[in-house]
Amino acid sequence: MTALRGLWPEVQDTCTSLGLMLLLVLFMGLARVVTRLQLHRFMMAHTFVLEFLATFQLCFCTHELQLLSEQEPAHPTWPLTLIYFFSLVHGLTLVGTSSNPCGVLMQMLLGGMSPETGAIRLLAQLIGALCSRYCISALWSLGLTKYHLNERTFVCRNPIQVDLPKAVITEAICSFIFHSALLHFQEIRTKLRIHLLAALITFLVYAGGSLTGAVFNPALALSLHFKCFDEAFLRFFIVYWLAPSLGILLMILMFSFFLPWLYNNHTINKKE
Repeated sequence: MTALRGLWPEVQDTCTSLGLMLLLVLFMGLARVVTRLQLHRFMMAHTFVLEFLATFQLCFCTHELQLLSEQEPAHPTWPLTLIYFFSLVHGLTLVGTSSNPCGVLMQMLLGGMSPETGAIRLLAQLIGALCSRYCISALWSLGLTKYHLNERTFVCRNPIQVDLPKAVITEAICSFIFHSALLHFQEIRTKLRIHLLAALITFLVYAGGSLTGAVFNPALALSLHFKCFDEAFLRFFIVYWLAPSLGILLMILMFSFFLPWLYNNHTINKKE
């Protein structure tokens, strides 16, 4: 009985964090419905608000997930389960948005998005990422759980545990793999695709989380590690902005140029 009483506050804090995330998802869903009804005739404003809401939701939930994962660092099963679950939630609720500057970059380079729309989406993502950070800071200042400490947002909790080249390679590979899957899973039916992407995100976080956090999203990295960008901008800019973008460029070069060239070369050689 004493052990159960000792565990109860931990369970209560976890339930509070989960409840906050689910309430936020519901509120953002309601906001998206209102946006689609009221702004459908104003395309740019409609695009901006939907991308802002998506990025805000992703960053807010990730802040709370990061908090929960630090409670049981020696037992990663529960945090990974939560990452998988909320990846499913985001996949189901954020359809039509990317909430990732690398996704916008990929669509622009592949000709699927105009530069104007891309710029609007990027601006919305950056504002959404920063707003989520300040909102989470205000929420944590209320002290709803013992882990909600406002001081956390004012210190740099450096997630980079390896040297710069390894960190760059990790983030670039994660971005390459994720966006390759995103591009080539389009033909798979939606319900299965969302599960596959959620499983992939969980695997990438498990594989690269101990090295760099496996963020592979510049907007999310800015929200999570804003103070680190302030204190060591160049290092964090290279790892969390340039490296994921490099992964996108390598992915496009491989699938759009190198592999078709290799296939054509092989076909010509066979004919000869």
